[in-house]
Amino acid sequence: MKVCFPISENQGLESQVYGHFGSALGFVVVDTDTSELTQINNIDKIHEHGACNPVAGLGGHHVDAIVVGGIGGGALNKLNSAGIRVFQTHEGTIAENMALFHANGLPEYMPGHTCGGQSHSGGCAH
Repeated sequence: MKVCFPISENQGLESQVYGHFGSALGFVVVDTDTSELTQINNIDKIHEHGACNPVAGLGGHHVDAIVVGGIGGGALNKLNSAGIRVFQTHEGTIAENMALFHANGLPEYMPGHTCGGQSHSGGCAH
């Protein structure tokens, strides 16, 4: 399984998970079968709010799940339609969130429980 995390700076498993999917500078993908890490630049980071194309932002890379602090309803719908599940992060590093992911400790985002905007720090502005 390939699990994707938005980041602002790549520090491998010690990267802090960025608070909002669409405006992340990039992503780190963890392959749970091989433990391989792949960095992806977010090619869709410059867009108007609500116009995110999350699948395009992944640059053609296949992922099975995304772990993020905040995501808009449109982006969630597009990812779910592509067969990608989206989970809510616990503040911290990719390593900490992977441990929670493996223990089924991260809630899955459902329509209607998404981000309505973005704060200046990159997180959700609920």
